[in-house]
Amino acid sequence: MSFFEENCPEMDRYLETHASSEPEILKRLRKETFQKTTQPHMISGYQQGRLLSIISKMIRPKNVLEIGTFTGYATLCLAEGLSKDGKITTLDVNEELAYLPKKYFAESEFSNQINFKLQDAKEFLKEADETFDLVFIDADKENYVEYFTLIKPKLQSGSVVLFDNVLWYGKVLEENPKQKSTQKIKELNDRIANDEDFENLILPLRDGVNLLRKL
Repeated sequence: MSFFEENCPEMDRYLETHASSEPEILKRLRKETFQKTTQPHMISGYQQGRLLSIISKMIRPKNVLEIGTFTGYATLCLAEGLSKDGKITTLDVNEELAYLPKKYFAESEFSNQINFKLQDAKEFLKEADETFDLVFIDADKENYVEYFTLIKPKLQSGSVVLFDNVLWYGKVLEENPKQKSTQKIKELNDRIANDEDFENLILPLRDGVNLLRKL
């Protein structure tokens, strides 16, 4: 949930009504996510979904990686920009919830381009020998730094990476955070800002998105 959603729901509604509409399949998926999951706020949602869609359409990626599928909303947004021969690999470890993204992936026009794996992302990255044009990471925050380390060699010049929740409900402003997830997010943001191989910008959308481009 964003600061706007907490403090100014009118502004959030304004932003949504002045953005491109989401496809019908995403409306249904969003509704079912709120009906059938215990943490529906984890869904990327309308505004972030349109951001992912636009970025993907600008890049026209052939190879996309997503770490953290949840119910598959962001996956379908990223798939909107795939090149005709492109694919998206999306990783998660929640077997109990897997039926929901599988259902919507099968229904979507991108069903043949989505590779949904129930696999630990660190294991996948250590084994993978491919490069990625676009990467979206919205998973366990305590492993964000390791994900960044593992994904870097699998990027090429111009590759784009997005890390979600990098403002962490404002906790990144804490000087000496006790929560490990906060510590790791602060470490990630610091590393990215000081890595000369990337240019980046933190977008204050919802809970913060760190947008990176490999030089």
